[in-house]
Amino acid sequence: MALEIEAQDVIKIVLQFCKENSLQQTFQTLQNECQVSLNTVDSNETFVTDINNGRWDTILPQVAQLKLPRNKLEDLYEQIVLEMIELRELDTARAILRQTQAMGVMKQEQPERYLRLEHLLVRTYFDPNEAYQGSTKEKRRAQISQGLAAEVSVVPPSRLMALIGQALKWQQHQGLLPPGTQFDLFRGAAAMKQDVDDQYPTTLSHTIKFGTKSHAECARFSPDGQFLVSSSVDGFIEVWDYISGKLKKDLQYQADSRFRSNNSQHVPVDEKLILMGKETFMMHDDAVLCVDFSRDSEMLASGSQDGKIKVWRVRTGQCLRRLEKAHSKGVTSLAFSRDGSQLLSASFDSTARIHGLKSGKLIKEFRGHTSYVNDAIFIADGSRVITASSDCTVKVWDVKTSECLQTFRPPPPLRGGDASVNSVHLFPKNSDHIVVCNKTSSIYIMTLQGQVVKSFSSGKREGGDFLAACVSPKGEWIYCVGEDRNIYCFSYQSGKLEHLMKVHEKDVIGVTHHPHRNLVATYSEDSTMKLWKP
Repeated sequence: MALEIEAQDVIKIVLQFCKENSLQQTFQTLQNECQVSLNTVDSNETFVTDINNGRWDTILPQVAQLKLPRNKLEDLYEQIVLEMIELRELDTARAILRQTQAMGVMKQEQPERYLRLEHLLVRTYFDPNEAYQGSTKEKRRAQISQGLAAEVSVVPPSRLMALIGQALKWQQHQGLLPPGTQFDLFRGAAAMKQDVDDQYPTTLSHTIKFGTKSHAECARFSPDGQFLVSSSVDGFIEVWDYISGKLKKDLQYQADSRFRSNNSQHVPVDEKLILMGKETFMMHDDAVLCVDFSRDSEMLASGSQDGKIKVWRVRTGQCLRRLEKAHSKGVTSLAFSRDGSQLLSASFDSTARIHGLKSGKLIKEFRGHTSYVNDAIFIADGSRVITASSDCTVKVWDVKTSECLQTFRPPPPLRGGDASVNSVHLFPKNSDHIVVCNKTSSIYIMTLQGQVVKSFSSGKREGGDFLAACVSPKGEWIYCVGEDRNIYCFSYQSGKLEHLMKVHEKDVIGVTHHPHRNLVATYSEDSTMKLWKP
């Protein structure tokens, strides 16, 4: 059951923080603007004792920060005025009587009571019996202390800092915040370590297991480096903490992971829906073939085998937009525009399209490929779209006119024939160059006119064709995964294959790189996603 948190309680916690840090002006402004009063004292016992002993220099500053009923406040101030007269502290008595708000109200609404105090003030003698009206100073103090004690409460000190500390401890306990990690409290994230130099992976960091009948079809890191998202053949989209290799449990919609697809005992999709409630997490009715993050890492787009696209808010799991008929066949690739207002998609229906996210309408369509479009990306300035197709070509399109500006074929395989193009990638070292991965044992850096700038080859004639690729953040390394279940690490500087290792037991589906750390994720039909580090 979700905990209900009252807005008033949050304001009170902030008020306590202001009070403890002597932010008097902020305290008063917030209290007046929100009409919420703190009304707390450090100790009820001490508060009562101070009143009973007439320690008014201690009580008055405390009372100034409390919201008290007018009658109780008037009783208190009246008592202090009487005691100051008794002590012949006439200046103090006069100041309280004539300059405090409580006494000002008494003068307006109870003039006789007020004038009695004025008369006592100008007399040359003091009669306790007359002043305290048949009672005693001590009895009056006791009555006032009891009345005021009922209006105040005691709370532990530093509630704001204590609650933040507890939240961080819980995150550490859940493995969301490894010990020793610096935490950016304002951004609500661990301060991201940025690796200075690109280095190729050699060591398995974590293995994420999906259900026996499930596997990841796509995986992407968020641009801010906080999330790793996978989309599965059973329709689930899940957000992972790549540091611990576990589901991110600080996302409410993932907090209950009993029926997640990474469960060792796989639960069929329809059963999961009954158990979890379909709208409480991110999913499609069909296999989710591709995902992509918006530039600010706030939104995630997903495309499925049935041609539908959904856009989600990552922090809440809320579906912001459904494009039910984005394509007539499966969606193979997605890319947000720089400003996050448009979404570029590619499909098995041989087209690439741009959709407006506000309207949900089709804005542009790029027609011309004669087979599946496997990938589509915007160039850095957003003026061109580049598509990769199973018709063995790469096409460059004008975004404004939808016109095809260029069509070229990457070099064919060594064994002859043509090869479908798996993917295209922006090259960090040069905005005019792209990395093109086709189903051969070579990968190419090419210009937008189709000229090969540099090629990297495994030298394998058979059984080692590349299926997917990614580029390191600074462009120093190009990583390819092959039919032989190996990852090939090519150095841009040397042009050579510097490292080769087997990454999975069954066919590898894809590979993706963290935006600013030396971390690579590979995913496969063996129902695992693996995280690799240097």
